[in-house]
Parts: sequence; C-alpha cells; structure tokens
Amino acid sequence: MKTVQDYIRTIPDFPHEGIMFRDVTTLFSDPRGFRIAVDQLLHPYAGLNIDQVAGLEARGFILGGAVAHQMSVGFLPIRKKGKLPGKTIEQAYQLEYGEAVVEIHDDALQPGDKVLLVDDLLATGGTAEAGIKLIERLGAEVIGCAFIVDLPELGGRKRLEAMGMDVHALCAFEGE
Repeated sequence: MKTVQDYIRTIPDFPHEGIMFRDVTTLFSDPRGFRIAVDQLLHPYAGLNIDQVAGLEARGFILGGAVAHQMSVGFLPIRKKGKLPGKTIEQAYQLEYGEAVVEIHDDALQPGDKVLLVDDLLATGGTAEAGIKLIERLGAEVIGCAFIVDLPELGGRKRLEAMGMDVHALCAFEGE
C-alpha cells in the first residue's frame, strides 16, 4: 500500500543548487494520494470543536480548503500582503534573504474560535509562526498545525512546539 510520501516527487537542485525540492503537486494530481493526504491531515483533529481551517498561501489553500470541506467548517486564507480587499491585519516574518508579510481580514475570526492551521510543508516554521500570530491577535486559538511534509533539519517543528503548538506531519524528508 502506498503512503503519502510515495506520491511526492523530489526535484534536485530546485530552486537552487543543493536543494531537494519536495513537489506535492504529484500528490495533489493523484485522486487516491490526495484523498489519503486530506484524510490523514484531519484524522488527529476529528471530533474536536474546530471553527475554521486556516491555509497558508498558496498550497495550504488547496489542502486547507479540502480539509475544511471534510470537517464541514469554514476556511480562512492567510494571504501574502496586498492580496486581500478590505481591512486587514498583517504579520511580518523572516525569509532566507529578507522579509515577507502575510495578512488576514481583521474580522476573519471571532475571539474564542478554534482554528486548525494547514500547509503543505514545514521548513523553518516562519510562515506558520506568522499565521499563528495573526490568528491569536484576533483572539482565536490554534488547536493544531498540520503539514504533509516536515523537513526536521530546518527546525520548524521545534520552533512551533516551543510556541506550545501541536504539530502533525504526514512524512519527513532529510535535508533541505
């Protein structure tokens, strides 16, 4: 029986030499692989009181939307700066070379809402941390962070766990 990891293609030297890119689009394009991934992402949280699933741009939208649908809850897109109309709140985070900003609508959540954060890959954890901070600034609570791929050597899991987050990943790959 195939595992989620079996559906993920590795592309060497992308986007830079020495990087092993973990391409989840091959997982998304396979109906069985995609179903397995969505089911396994939500499994630890089934039966919990969850109000929203938040997805990090961009592949987190694909996964988060599917997980939200399966859980019959709303979906919250955490977007790159400048992509949302209306009033937003923003959170900056560090990239390898510089800084980026993500944002959500300032009325996207209510105080006390329970949120599951979803994305395809956990590397350094910077984007996920920024998303968590946005959610918490609106008074909501992140009940877990679910990813398809964890790259343990980059320290994202430790970073999020140090924030008190429950981290669930379907598979891990060594290296960057």
